[in-house]
Amino acid sequence: MSQRHSFTGKPKLGISACLLGAEVRYNGGHKESRLCSRTLNEYFDFVPLCPEVAIGLGTPREPIRLVGDPQAPRAVGTVNRAVDVTAPLAAYGERVAEEQTELCGYIFMQQSPSCGLHRVKVYQDNGRPSEPQGRGIFAQAFCARHPDLPVEEDGRLNDPILRENFITRVFAYAEWQQLLRQGLTRKALIDFHSRYKYLLMATHPMQYKALGRLLGNLAQHDLNELAPHYFSQLMEALKHCATRRTHSNVLQHLCGYLKQNLSREDKAEIQQLIGQYRQGVVPLVVPMTLLKHHFRRHPDDYIAQQVYLQPHPEDLSLRNAL
Repeated sequence: MSQRHSFTGKPKLGISACLLGAEVRYNGGHKESRLCSRTLNEYFDFVPLCPEVAIGLGTPREPIRLVGDPQAPRAVGTVNRAVDVTAPLAAYGERVAEEQTELCGYIFMQQSPSCGLHRVKVYQDNGRPSEPQGRGIFAQAFCARHPDLPVEEDGRLNDPILRENFITRVFAYAEWQQLLRQGLTRKALIDFHSRYKYLLMATHPMQYKALGRLLGNLAQHDLNELAPHYFSQLMEALKHCATRRTHSNVLQHLCGYLKQNLSREDKAEIQQLIGQYRQGVVPLVVPMTLLKHHFRRHPDDYIAQQVYLQPHPEDLSLRNAL
């Protein structure tokens, strides 16, 4: 049960090269992320990319920044405004999106005028950044071509909730890609959805019901048209971060499968731990560990298939901080 995810091999992740220690920044330095280079690299095959170097900018180099309309900014030199690399960065983003079809996620460098996903400063004629802020040119072009792909910024991965959510989505994306490689069938799609029941219940319970209705009339639809629509909605739903309340609700549902097997004392113990988790006294891993122990003693085929029990490798210990 500790290795519930069913795909094989390491998922591939795109990543800003500076986050792996490559000295490609404008000042000749790097922004190595220990999380990425020393922890996640054991579980993912990284594809390091630096769009600014890829389009021919040297190292070190004059830095660039975003200017103009936050919805459609331009990337220009901070000293020589005549240096405009907007089009090359966008073209490279489209090229990478077209070529790197095996990626299951992407980790971007925050605040970068080429790679930033959120709150990138867009400067106005008065020299001040605008509100709202923008998105890096390369990141914008790449993400537009892969709207379902899990993406995140390195800085936000310091938040344990966002980190666990992102990696959960990466493994969901990888499992879907494997399903497509093995051959999409109606049964495979229904089985996939069934395995994600409790994970969806924790992140977006209303969407679980909506996706169930979408698949309810599966025989009346073209499978090759419906499946991408289903997956887009699934990935959108999984972007919602589960809360202590929704996790607690799922844990209670799982307990229902054990009610005929546990003693009164065992039931009281698991209820106490779920209550302590909901109140913030213990992390999610505490009631989860006890539940898994009981399911090992009293196996249930349906529960054994649930992604929720182990949506990512156990050794990553992502639920220890939730």
